[in-house]
Amino acid sequence: MSTVTIAATRKGGEWLVKTSTPQDTFIPENFNEEQLMVKEMCATFIETEVLPIVARLDKMEEGLMPGLMTKAGELGLLGSSTPEDLGGLGKDFVTSTLISEGLGGGYSFSVAAAAHSGIGLLPILYFGTPEQKSKYIPKLSTGEWKGAYGLTEPNSGSDALGAKTTAVLSEDGKHYILNGQKCWITNGGFADIYTVFAKIDGKEFTGFIVERGMEGFTQGPEEHKMGIKGSSTVQLYFQDCKIPVENLLGEKGKGHVIAFNILNIGRLKLAAAAIGGSKRTLNLALQYAITREQFKTPIINFGAIQFKLAEIVTRIWVSESALYRTSKWIDEKEHELMAAGKPFYEALLGAAEEYAIECAMLKVDGSEVLDYTVDEGVQIHGGNGFSDEYDISRAYRDSRINRIYEGTNEINRLLTVDMVLKRAMKGRLDIMGPAMAVQKELMSIPDFGSDDETPFAKEMKAIANFKKAIMMTAGAAVQKLMMKIEHEQEVLMNIADMAIQTFNAESALLRAAKLVEQKGEAACQFELDMMRTYLYDAADRINKFGKDAINAFADGDEQRMMLLGLKRFTKVDPFNSKEARRRIVAKMRNDGKYPL
Repeated sequence: MSTVTIAATRKGGEWLVKTSTPQDTFIPENFNEEQLMVKEMCATFIETEVLPIVARLDKMEEGLMPGLMTKAGELGLLGSSTPEDLGGLGKDFVTSTLISEGLGGGYSFSVAAAAHSGIGLLPILYFGTPEQKSKYIPKLSTGEWKGAYGLTEPNSGSDALGAKTTAVLSEDGKHYILNGQKCWITNGGFADIYTVFAKIDGKEFTGFIVERGMEGFTQGPEEHKMGIKGSSTVQLYFQDCKIPVENLLGEKGKGHVIAFNILNIGRLKLAAAAIGGSKRTLNLALQYAITREQFKTPIINFGAIQFKLAEIVTRIWVSESALYRTSKWIDEKEHELMAAGKPFYEALLGAAEEYAIECAMLKVDGSEVLDYTVDEGVQIHGGNGFSDEYDISRAYRDSRINRIYEGTNEINRLLTVDMVLKRAMKGRLDIMGPAMAVQKELMSIPDFGSDDETPFAKEMKAIANFKKAIMMTAGAAVQKLMMKIEHEQEVLMNIADMAIQTFNAESALLRAAKLVEQKGEAACQFELDMMRTYLYDAADRINKFGKDAINAFADGDEQRMMLLGLKRFTKVDPFNSKEARRRIVAKMRNDGKYPL
């Protein structure tokens, strides 16, 4: 069986119960020449077009952001995944993910571009009729028209289906009459085309394509926000707004299919943009630490600063490993579905839905890595980090929104476990078998290991044990709490965090192992240090999340047995992470930037 077939047939969530290998894992070092050129083009665009005017963007200078998006569109950066016959570049999913990362260091511009090329364009591309696609997609793909997305309302954020905006068919049957309002609409102040959701007759949640200038459609003033100040954010108002019946998007009453499927892709792309932002912020902090002197020496020489820099780069590298591992899965699943006769839009939606669990985890992790990066970046800058004269203060303000939109991180944690359990109940994912096997193992004599000298045997065993910790905790929680488990959100979030740490640690291990196979161990000290540092710390984090969950629902002998099992499953060999971090910083100091 070829490695492509293995990767393509791997089900979403199946990494939890099956062993992956370096050979069937895609890593960023596998980017082809064209992808590396795209990456460089994004970096050049950010450096030459965006950063020189970022202060003007923050002041909402009229026409500046739309003009910048037009330039990006002319380079193909807004329609990379659109088929060529509809005005796009027709690139693969990994390349479009790379573009999201590449533009992620552009502050407010990154938000505008991501909203346009994601939730602004994709609903019509994937769910539109042939007529709707031919009318809207070419101009959206090239940036001639700008797109936006109207889902959130004042009283329905996370509960998107609780929307109050209504649509009623006109007496002549030619229009739907929309009434209601939408809030927090990115690009809303200048967009030409909006995907808006409303309930037909107050019942059937449905998508509509709304054009700027349609009768009864107005917008509010720009919101004054904590961060991403250059991003247009307004409310939309619909007062007897007349929408032609041919602008109904997708199927009547099936708006949730559009909203939730687009979110799967959006969550992964947000993680990519967050990683791009994290890399730029790390570079700011690194350069400051190299040039800033205190006590007659650059502050990068101090262990406290080295810890921060090493922890930042490690978290970025690990998150990046998980991102592109998943992106390649989606890409291969998409091609598999297309080979089976599915149209491209059904294939990508099907692929994204297959890996919806991973997309939710990536969104949580990517946004929290960025938050950690900007927070420590400000700390490294000291008092100067609190000044608007330094870009790090903008990065700090802009980061905070990422944990809220595309589904709050709390919602995504809950969804991660909910989707695993639902797939298990439907037979899509065999969780109960491995969970029962772990319960039996708890009653057996512990395996104290062997003299296995195969490469990374100890690390592979640690990952396998982390998975057992999840199986044990989640399995017992489901058995004990049954239908009440949905109300135990703290327990569900603990389990989700165990899964995120494990998926990340495994992704990092597979990446490091693959690099060692390609280049030899001596050439991979930097990557090995980051992988082992993360895995060492992940063991303690998984132990803490597991203890909190177990203590919340178990007691007596059951509790004692599970806590002993958790201790067994999260035990790792001693590791000098201080020296590893110092080696990591030495490499970064030599390179002067994120080293990959």
